[in-house]
Amino acid sequence: MSTPRDDRTTDVHPVELGVPNDPSTPADESITHPPVALDPLDDPATTPPPVPTTPPASHAKIKPTRISGTWVAVIVAIFVLIFLLVFILQNLTDVTIRFLGGAFTLPLGVALLFAAIGGALLVALVGAARIMQLRRQTKRALR
Repeated sequence: MSTPRDDRTTDVHPVELGVPNDPSTPADESITHPPVALDPLDDPATTPPPVPTTPPASHAKIKPTRISGTWVAVIVAIFVLIFLLVFILQNLTDVTIRFLGGAFTLPLGVALLFAAIGGALLVALVGAARIMQLRRQTKRALR
């Protein structure tokens, strides 16, 4: 019983296809790739480099402005505020906060928001002090 075969062989001799009989010898380049005639004007040594062209004004890249950066910051701030509002509304359980001998009762979300604001203010104060220090050093170095 015989089965059909998909790997049919051709009766074309390998040399006619540009493949040598012996795989260890290189193929004859003239069979597979005819020689290319070079134009003497295309000599890379005598050809001047191409002149760069500027893109048309419609494709020129527009630099972002400060106003566009501000709009991006405003949009990000709106999303942050929405997430904070959702967090506060989901954490309305009252908690008692004790600080410096005082006791306060606040919703948990509001208490955590105040703690985050306090931490951000502390970081901003330290950053502002460092910026002022660097400015003073720069002014002294320029004198």
